[in-house]
Amino acid sequence: MMELDLNILQQLGYIFSAILFIYGLKMLSNESTAARGNVVSSIGMLFAVLVTVIEIVNPVLVLSAVLLGALIGSAFALKVKMTSIPEMVALFNGFGGLSSFFLAWSEFNNLSAISLIMILSFMTVLIGGITFSGSVIAFFKLSEILKGDNNFLNKASRWFLIFSFLFVIIAVIQVIAGGLGYELIDLALIQKTFIALLIISLLAGLAFVLPIGGGDMPVVISLLNSFSGIAAASAGVLLTNTALIVAGCLVGASGLVLTLIMAKSMNRTLYNIFFVGYESSGSSAAEIDGEIKPISAEDAYLVVEAARSALIVPGYGMAVAQAQHVVKELGDLLEENGCEVSYGIHPVAGRMPGHMNVLLAEANVSYDNLLEPKDINPTMETVDIAIVIGANDVVNPSATEEPGSPIYGMPILEVHRAKTVMVLKRSMASGFAGVQNPLFFKENSRMLFGDAKESISKLVAEFKD
Repeated sequence: MMELDLNILQQLGYIFSAILFIYGLKMLSNESTAARGNVVSSIGMLFAVLVTVIEIVNPVLVLSAVLLGALIGSAFALKVKMTSIPEMVALFNGFGGLSSFFLAWSEFNNLSAISLIMILSFMTVLIGGITFSGSVIAFFKLSEILKGDNNFLNKASRWFLIFSFLFVIIAVIQVIAGGLGYELIDLALIQKTFIALLIISLLAGLAFVLPIGGGDMPVVISLLNSFSGIAAASAGVLLTNTALIVAGCLVGASGLVLTLIMAKSMNRTLYNIFFVGYESSGSSAAEIDGEIKPISAEDAYLVVEAARSALIVPGYGMAVAQAQHVVKELGDLLEENGCEVSYGIHPVAGRMPGHMNVLLAEANVSYDNLLEPKDINPTMETVDIAIVIGANDVVNPSATEEPGSPIYGMPILEVHRAKTVMVLKRSMASGFAGVQNPLFFKENSRMLFGDAKESISKLVAEFKD
């Protein structure tokens, strides 16, 4: 009776955790409640862990592991720079997949006879392994440790993915045949197949992400996040753990929805992103009509000061310079000067989904002032000045003007239609996608070269003088 009561208590605990997960996820949809949503979801996960420990023989060991993991995770989170958040997210996705990978491995080793549950173990190991190794490659690409494009390696990677898919099919057929009593299939053979699958799943993750260009990393991170959730849900089924199933399904579904949103924002299919990529690096600077028109900070101030409407478009360059606070200060000064200020946010700006939103939220920029392309593009001609801070691909007019461009058809912030465009960049280097930007050569464009934080600080100083 006591055992029954304990089981009921545990299930009620899982239900309570699931409610916290769902409520926390709902709170993440609003800027004002997002921080509390994170806390609520974290409490839900902690509660689920504590409830799970009830049925574990050595709870001290488990709780010690939880404490150690919490300390390591906290140390990383507190130490990481805002510019490195995408890399941290990629790694955390990977460790989520790795945990599911080891859980499935452990559960498979506990099986003493051929059963259909082995198929679930196969799938959990496959998805978890791909998530881990793929996330590691994403980390290296986001850190720009891995650069360049190797056509031979890309082709080899895609052929290996095909091989991996066929191997999984063969493994599933083995389990089904063994379950039906086919004499040539025994437990020892399936165990050997499983060991091979462990290795193949990790290599498949490398093959999956290696060919994908840096410009597509926001989509990759979203999909790997979805994979980590699917792997967790699958592991939850193996363990018959309700909380893990619910949490995994939530992460998997939300990650997939976000992936589709990212792909739509780039006007590309998932197949194109993951198996085709950008075909070329676009036109060179020499092929673009027009000339660069540099501008000093003093002259830039005169242009900005006269503006009655301004659109600030942040990109990864703002993150690198850690300029979000001075950007907010400039926006406030412009509003005090009688200028209407808004912020143009492209869904794939930066190196991960919502990258710019996070940075501007840290600087206390009102969420109501953040506009997506569909909100600002129809009235772009009325904008006196568009201030582009380190953004490149998301404001590239090739997406609308050059049918032969690799990014043609991608929705962008059409700042080239504003009355004046001021672009803050360190150099004339192309963006993460490697596509040259004709915006820099437009008649209405001015280039303010240098560190974004220093350049904006000079503008702020001019306003205060």
